[in-house]
Amino acid sequence: MYARKSEGKELRRGRSLDNRTVSSSFGRGSTTIIFTLKNEVGGLIKALKLFQEKHVNLIHIESRKSKRRNSDFEIFVDCDTDHEQFKELTELLRKHTDIVEISPFDGSALPEDVISQVCVCLDCVSDVPGVPWFPKKISDLDLCANRVLMYGSELDADHPGFKDNIYRKRRQYFSDLAVNYKHGEPIPRVDYTAEEVRTWGVVFRELHKLYPSHACREYLKNLPLLTKYCKYSEDNIPQLEDVSHFLKECSGFIIRPVAGYLSPRDFLAGLAFRVFHCTQYVRHSSEPLYTPEPDTCHELLGHVPLLAEPSFAQFSQELGLASLGASDDDVNKLATCYFFTVEFGLCKQDGRLRAYGAGLLSSVSELQHALSSSANIFPFDPTVTCNQECMITTFQHVYYVADSFEEAKNKMREFAKTLRRPFTIRYDPYTQSVDILEDTNNINSMVKDIRHELDIVEDALNRLSKKLQSL
Repeated sequence: MYARKSEGKELRRGRSLDNRTVSSSFGRGSTTIIFTLKNEVGGLIKALKLFQEKHVNLIHIESRKSKRRNSDFEIFVDCDTDHEQFKELTELLRKHTDIVEISPFDGSALPEDVISQVCVCLDCVSDVPGVPWFPKKISDLDLCANRVLMYGSELDADHPGFKDNIYRKRRQYFSDLAVNYKHGEPIPRVDYTAEEVRTWGVVFRELHKLYPSHACREYLKNLPLLTKYCKYSEDNIPQLEDVSHFLKECSGFIIRPVAGYLSPRDFLAGLAFRVFHCTQYVRHSSEPLYTPEPDTCHELLGHVPLLAEPSFAQFSQELGLASLGASDDDVNKLATCYFFTVEFGLCKQDGRLRAYGAGLLSSVSELQHALSSSANIFPFDPTVTCNQECMITTFQHVYYVADSFEEAKNKMREFAKTLRRPFTIRYDPYTQSVDILEDTNNINSMVKDIRHELDIVEDALNRLSKKLQSL
């Protein structure tokens, strides 16, 4: 999701993954307020002035179609606040708005008298004291998948499509599809325009010239399968629903549409459940080899072929699992490791460097640069990589290489043990949920499952031994 695609032009990424990253909305003292405006002129301006008057810091604000009422629009606000500020703010807001929901992410962040006055979304309250809320089951992603930090339906002034009203309207269409999506639903199919297909075709052709000599073998193995089963071609943009079914059969990953950039915490949380948040829109046609944001060209050509690889899928999921309930500082470290592996990672194969990072595999110029003699390349070490600055406007200053996905995965496992989290998390693939291992009951239950798995292995080995003896 952290795309940096630039050909002959410096990229202006809106967020880096170092310490300057926008704070996650799931920190302590963070609260979401959802309200509808009363029928009066300047209603939104009046409401926002109340936040300013009470010195409440706005982390994120967006308007969206109401999920509760067919005709209304809701204002969705994430803010940092304390007890007294929040109480005063809600009292004033009620005079100018209709509050639909208030969802604290830490139950201690609100006094009892305020909790009794509002509709609290209990699913968004952390049940572990002092730990940021995180999804416990795959359907919980519905609660955080629409917290888009940027590049949803709105575009920055320097975006190639900013002055194109037709493109902006098209982006709103894609944003609405993602915002209205719920887990378990089929991903809406899109009739892409001829212009969008042409843009995809330019990117597709230029990158395919480099893949045989620059992409890792796992990527090259899976790309023809996507052509066969998902209709990858230069004159057809694959449908996310078809890609999701393909990934499910290959590695257990599925696709979820998203309107734009998510925070590192929200994006990594999806990976924990083998869910990849994927954009569905196409970059602006005026600059087909440049995009300041992740688009479907980046997602489908950069990420998807490797998400179909079981070993890489496991590596991605473990990054996500390590982020659940982690501190903001640790999430930023994990996100930086993600950036320099899943987005810009290199590996060694047959004595040569190959790319496996999606940011490289979807950028002609940086793919060439990263494998050239001018690139600075170091061994992947999470304890070092997590502190590396992620470049916003230029190619990366350094790239990190691993001997294999397995090596990178093992290093990340050891690194995850050093994170300051008061519990361990285990993923249950049968229920697509996570168990918090913080007491003997949870741990004993896990031990029983492991013993059962070992019994299966022992039985298989016994049968194999008998088979070999009979030969």
